[in-house]
Amino acid sequence: MKFIKSVIQTMKDTTWLTAKETRRDTTTVVVLSLAFAAFFGVVDYAAQALINLLV
Repeated sequence: MKFIKSVIQTMKDTTWLTAKETRRDTTTVVVLSLAFAAFFGVVDYAAQALINLLV
């Protein structure tokens, strides 16, 4: 029972994000993921073009 009480108390003491903060953080993750995907796509395309020129 001590464990359960400890878990409940920890959950009460936890500071949860607001909906606005969650939306902001989610948007940041999605935008950065798309930016990295685009960057690596361009790098991959350039590397393929360079290899095709050398072969």
